[in-house]
Amino acid sequence: PQSSKLYQNYPNPFNPVTKIEYDLAEDGYVSLTVYDVTGRKVAELENRKIQAGSHSIDFDGSRLTSGVYYYTLRVGKDAQTKKMIMIK
Repeated sequence: PQSSKLYQNYPNPFNPVTKIEYDLAEDGYVSLTVYDVTGRKVAELENRKIQAGSHSIDFDGSRLTSGVYYYTLRVGKDAQTKKMIMIK
């Protein structure tokens, strides 16, 4: 990949599992975190050094209530956030 990029989860809305994909332009420390609408962290999906390339991770929201959630990818000083909807 030419640049780091966070993609929209699929499916969206989801119940209870969705896939989150992202690209990394270079090796680096990655944090991928899910937050509720109040900004409270509800899941930490990645928190480690990852090699450059395309990556995906499944997020299981079965323990969460229906609603809007945000997921944020942090790579170095950059951060990207997307919105997803959980429907039970």
